[in-house]
Amino acid sequence: MASSSVITPEDVLESLMNDGTIDALRLKIINQLKANEELKNTTIKMAEQSKVLNTPGAEKQTKRELFDALRQELETPVLEKASKSVWDLILDNNGLGKEISETVEKVFCRLSGQEPPLFPIPNGESQPGTGTEIENYKGKGKEINGEREKEKSNSTSKKRSFSKIHRGEENDLAS
Repeated sequence: MASSSVITPEDVLESLMNDGTIDALRLKIINQLKANEELKNTTIKMAEQSKVLNTPGAEKQTKRELFDALRQELETPVLEKASKSVWDLILDNNGLGKEISETVEKVFCRLSGQEPPLFPIPNGESQPGTGTEIENYKGKGKEINGEREKEKSNSTSKKRSFSKIHRGEENDLAS
């Protein structure tokens, strides 16, 4: 795109979706959540303190009954804790959040024809992080999802742009 055209957030997001960056970020978030010992320990503690497991007669229930009751009791609080952990990762100015910001800026600059950084760090310091970690994850995501990619290429479905998804144009899939 020429530098005279207006680059919208949707343009940047669509580029990130199409080049595999979103999948790479998703994989990084999942791996960091899996490694989050505090989240694991909190979830275990919640299960141990569960009303379902500590109710007399719980040992007589089937595994399926216990699982369903545990899920009903703990799903919302566990997902709330996981969601908070994800947002902490995304908003972390020294970790993944910084990497996301730098990647988005790099894509915006590429689309607009501008040179990064748009917002230089004071004192002439260079911006650490080149986005190579995301590039590495892109490769891993492609290896993991290789079969899924083959299925997509054989499929007749169309890829929707972010703006169509955002506007809720569900009917585009049918055409």
